[in-house]
Amino acid sequence: MTVKNVSLVRPDPTNPCLTERVSGTDQNGQPVDTLVPVESPLALYLNSREIVTLMTVGDYPEYLAVGYLLNQNMLRPDDVVTGIDYDEMAEAVVVRTEQETDFEEKLAKQTRTSGCALGTVFGDIMETFEDKILDPDAKIHTSWLYALTAAINTTPSLYLEAGAIHGCVLCEQDRPLIYMEDVGRHNAVDKIAGYMYLNDIPVAGKMFYTTGRLTSEMVIKSVQMQIPILISRSGFTAWGVGLARQAGLTLIGRARGKRFMALSGEERIVYDIDPDVAAEEPDRHHRKAALADT
Repeated sequence: MTVKNVSLVRPDPTNPCLTERVSGTDQNGQPVDTLVPVESPLALYLNSREIVTLMTVGDYPEYLAVGYLLNQNMLRPDDVVTGIDYDEMAEAVVVRTEQETDFEEKLAKQTRTSGCALGTVFGDIMETFEDKILDPDAKIHTSWLYALTAAINTTPSLYLEAGAIHGCVLCEQDRPLIYMEDVGRHNAVDKIAGYMYLNDIPVAGKMFYTTGRLTSEMVIKSVQMQIPILISRSGFTAWGVGLARQAGLTLIGRARGKRFMALSGEERIVYDIDPDVAAEEPDRHHRKAALADT
């Protein structure tokens, strides 16, 4: 089985701005030195209105800002983005549109933490959830799934360098295309949404992979972006499964090595390879598996 590398965007674990080295002690009371991801606030403005403060690792702020606004329905298909201004010193990014949007006067300031279950979901998203149509003819071959998990697990990443981070990957067949990381998986998927929007990447034939749990928020974001297949190396929540079934989203979890489990949209899966042909996940990736459900 051929392993194909990420082809468009991938993490840069060598970026010194994304980690800090800290000292402490281990279980034996001995000195220990380790890398930890940086976490810092990013104030997001839509034109003149401050919308939210995001806690983020700090890379790709423009993509994060646009993706967040798209996935919260604050940017509509007919809104025209005329500029994105990022001020590193002020820790702020301003997205400017041709005309004032519908949301600027409706939203009070929100604070969104890096906690995995604390992403902000506005009522407007659920109001349009049932209107989203996912491609019923989309397919995922099990041979693609095995190749994807192998490629993603062997891509150099901030997680492998410092841990305490989540990743999301946009994929097409057996190819990882865009790999984003952040302290919360909601930020990582928003970065992908922003990248797709600003670079005119169509959703047709695309799938999502995440290292985090398949929660309601991840399902909502996938449906919002009209991506019909969502894969994770981690597990499920009941609400996530329920929403996936309601929307007709293919939900595949616990995808590690030759194993996986589908709890929604199983009809899109094409079983084209014997699982015994797939390799088991190397021991060095077990730490990621162990932490993914926490």
